[in-house]
Amino acid sequence: MMGWLGRIVMVALLLGVAACAPSKFKTYSGPQVTQVVVNKGARQMLLMHGNTVLKAYRIGLGNEPIGHKQYEGDGKTPEGLYYIDRRNPDSRYHLSVGVSYPNPQDSALAASVGRSAGSDIFIHGQGPEGRALSKQKADWTAGCIAVSDAEIEDVYAMIPDGTPILITP
Repeated sequence: MMGWLGRIVMVALLLGVAACAPSKFKTYSGPQVTQVVVNKGARQMLLMHGNTVLKAYRIGLGNEPIGHKQYEGDGKTPEGLYYIDRRNPDSRYHLSVGVSYPNPQDSALAASVGRSAGSDIFIHGQGPEGRALSKQKADWTAGCIAVSDAEIEDVYAMIPDGTPILITP
């Protein structure tokens, strides 16, 4: 049987090991990201400071990548000018930053065909589910923009809320 001193030592060791685990929350102290540009056709996302590319990423898109998102469930990634408007540190896809879709035009377009525009468009990592899906198909999300888990850690640290994101065909 382990005495009280042994238990204290065991707890201290466990806490020490947990403290050494790498964090998914990074810090960034470089030039501010002033715009995110997503080129769907090239499957590329650029983090920009003015006209300077700070980082470039290969991306996965919605499982129906051609064309602008029309309504919830169509599998398309939206196109147009949006903003980074929220973050999810507990995303099932590791980490995620939210895109301000839908805008009023998106909502009106969906309503014109009797549908909801949907919501919850994010730039996110893969997480366990995405790693499995991305091995089967490059464009696997329900309309989001996917990067690797390591890359979303950088993106999450680099892009402040309010940053414009331009998504082009």
